[in-house]
Amino acid sequence: MTPRFYRAASLPTTILAALIAIAPSLKAQAQTAYPSKPIRLVVAFAAGGIADSVARQIGSKLSARLGQPVVVDNRSGAGGNIGARAVAAAEPDGYTLLVTTAALAVNASLYKNAGYNLTDFVPVALTASTPNLFAINAANPATSLNDLARDYKGRQLTYSTAGIGSSSHLTAHYVFKNLLGIDAVHVPYLGGAPAVNAAVAGHVDLVSVSMPTAMTNVKAGRLKGIAVASLKRVDALPGVATVAEAGFREFEDRSWVGVLAPAKTSPEIARRLNAEINDILRQPEMREQLAAVGFEPSTGSSAEFADYLKKEVAKWADIVKATGVTLND
Repeated sequence: MTPRFYRAASLPTTILAALIAIAPSLKAQAQTAYPSKPIRLVVAFAAGGIADSVARQIGSKLSARLGQPVVVDNRSGAGGNIGARAVAAAEPDGYTLLVTTAALAVNASLYKNAGYNLTDFVPVALTASTPNLFAINAANPATSLNDLARDYKGRQLTYSTAGIGSSSHLTAHYVFKNLLGIDAVHVPYLGGAPAVNAAVAGHVDLVSVSMPTAMTNVKAGRLKGIAVASLKRVDALPGVATVAEAGFREFEDRSWVGVLAPAKTSPEIARRLNAEINDILRQPEMREQLAAVGFEPSTGSSAEFADYLKKEVAKWADIVKATGVTLND
């Protein structure tokens, strides 16, 4: 009887010891299970914009790689702040990500209270960038920024943008008023597409917008690009001069699209997403799609994106101060 008693009593102890032994393995498996459910890309702008376009292109390919649905959720408003707030408050589990633009860097100094801090996010990946474009109606005889400075001396120049406080607004204000000394009047619209349409229809003299938004009308001959806000000419519009060529060699405004996660998201998840997104951006098909509308793919580590974001925040703080534009959300 005694041997049977000891065998019966030792069985739970044996099982417990086995469970303890495999617990680290089970924990490791749980950590590597990401993702195990759909991922939500919160785009901080309306459907049809550059952030939305890039998010959908990357999202579909990311879904195939991760084996989970990647859902685009447009949360527009307040210059990108509404979407940013939603992600800042989300669980840091890798299932809610922010897709935003240079607006995140601009808003840090543009708004007195954006409703979040940049420390509320972990930069995951910088996906692509494109310069701001100044374009005029094709009937306008000007061919350069210097032509505009001459032609509009003593009279007002009207320009449209995607909205007050957008990077395109601040860029145009800074270039035309601060650098060229033109009496430029801002005509804001609710989005880049209507701003472009206003220039096509002749309701304004010029449109300031991210290059992909105006490419269709420029290629169709309805608009004429007169300058890109980059340090070198872009392949998509090789005949359009740069702001640097007009004499302002240090000025550049690139509208970028980046992916960020809530603060405290695990480094392992951030690295996994960064690697997958970078590999997507290296694919020839993806590069061709982006280049066709004026985007340049950007690959790099999360740390490199974090450094770039810091520089962008400092740059836009100087421009916001120079223009004197501020907003209350």
